[in-house]
Amino acid sequence: MENLSKKSSIWQNLKGIGLQRILAPAALVILYIFFGLFGRNFFSYDTMVNILDSSYYIGFIAIGVTFVIISGGIDLSVGTVMMCAAIIGGTAFKSWGWPMWASLLLILAVGIAFGFFNGILVSRLKLPPFIATLGTMMISMGVGSIVANVRSATFPTRASEDGWFKSIFKLIGEDGFSIPTGAIVLFGVAIISWIILTKTKMGRYIFAIGSNKEAARLSGVDVKKWEMMAYVVAGATAGIGGIAFAAVYTTVMPAQGQGFELYAIAGAVIGGTSLSGGIGTVFGTLIGVFIMSVLRAGLPSMDLQAHYQTFFTGVVVIGAVMLDIYRNEKSSTVKIKAPSKKVKGE
Repeated sequence: MENLSKKSSIWQNLKGIGLQRILAPAALVILYIFFGLFGRNFFSYDTMVNILDSSYYIGFIAIGVTFVIISGGIDLSVGTVMMCAAIIGGTAFKSWGWPMWASLLLILAVGIAFGFFNGILVSRLKLPPFIATLGTMMISMGVGSIVANVRSATFPTRASEDGWFKSIFKLIGEDGFSIPTGAIVLFGVAIISWIILTKTKMGRYIFAIGSNKEAARLSGVDVKKWEMMAYVVAGATAGIGGIAFAAVYTTVMPAQGQGFELYAIAGAVIGGTSLSGGIGTVFGTLIGVFIMSVLRAGLPSMDLQAHYQTFFTGVVVIGAVMLDIYRNEKSSTVKIKAPSKKVKGE
């Protein structure tokens, strides 16, 4: 009986911890099949390419946000930082005469610089992450508009000589057949991020800080350094997202990007990242991003307008947070075992 009770207890714990991680992939498969059966032309190669195209820039910033949320913080600036970096890079190419490769590196550098800025505000100056990154959101919107002189930045077309970087995210043949090569880049960044989170000292310390910052500090972890590095990673992925956005959409408007961070955070939460910190996976975040992309592509196939996507995404996020609360309650519950009765004669 005692062994049976132990097995039951282990199963309950595994059920509470793994429920959200199981539901996210299941929801993705169910949604895809549902829209394929009831939507128009959803089971098509073009639709799959559209789903992947709309996942790139959100996917990159969601990966970075996952690092920050695991560390116990939040980053509201990744969307505007991504667009600020893209418009600065586009201005450097169009107005300053920079070569394309240097402009792309500038996009990445701007994202990393904002990541350092957020990290300093949160880890060194002790500002609440919500307030610090909210301020950075506004600063990045302003900086992008100032640098671009409130003008849009247009990147070169695919047919031009400087449009070579677009093939990194979508390769289009002479017959018009397109290959979503950006999926390889997205999964490559996800694999590198997974290695950092699970196989390196940096990842272990980020998890430790998110689980219990004070305990991590008392254990000798340089909390300021590794907390800052989580925001630097978010800035770097925002830079990569800026390059992806420029490759897919060509024109970048000033003061754009507000709201993208909400989709990134939603993707992380749907994928099983706990808003209380210390729990999360990169591949779970990707699944959350793909769920939102499937909604974005599937609802129009059923003659439902775009605002339905916002509604259903909100429903999914609330459900994911409720599962997260349930999981945390299960993991923190301490079961007091009743003393066993002694058998007479022992």
